[in-house]
Amino acid sequence: MRRVSHGTGQALPDDLTRAITHAGYYPALVCDVVESAVADDLVVSHLVHQETTFDHDSVRRHVTVLVVTPHRLVIAHADDHAEPGEQLMATATTETVPLRAVRGVMVTHVVAEPESFSPGTHSRDITLTIGWGAVSRLDMVPAQCGDPDCTADHGFEGTIASDDISLRVSAAADGASAVENALRFARVLSGSIGGGSAGSAS
Repeated sequence: MRRVSHGTGQALPDDLTRAITHAGYYPALVCDVVESAVADDLVVSHLVHQETTFDHDSVRRHVTVLVVTPHRLVIAHADDHAEPGEQLMATATTETVPLRAVRGVMVTHVVAEPESFSPGTHSRDITLTIGWGAVSRLDMVPAQCGDPDCTADHGFEGTIASDDISLRVSAAADGASAVENALRFARVLSGSIGGGSAGSAS
């Protein structure tokens, strides 16, 4: 059943609403902020990822929703926000990035028993990393010298990598269908960047 819009845009597609509801993290709140950010755009593809983290003596839940529209990537993130002894609150943030601004989509596959891997089978888990230049990571390492007997200080060398969002999806923790959904989303997004628009809905 299609969710009723509250005037912020057209209703979210049924499968996206179901995915947010299944994640279980304040679905009414998450649906509302995603719907507001998507506005009147068509949802071409989406990915919902829920994660629970343990920080000292507290348990925090997070949900990230990624939506590809014909011209935009919409990112929504919601998590618990409360200081010890205070009332529990949730923080929900959305960001919209033009597809033409997305610089890269990286998918890292972890495959068990690679010697028996068959094309078309799924990875055990994947890490999806999307960069659009909002955050740059500088990795520094000592510069290496080709002379094994050299004791001089050659300073440091580094690489700058864009790492705006990174999601790990595990078949063991999230289910094989979650890995399949993440791969499908990555294919759609990868095919959409550069040209500035996405294709038909997946």
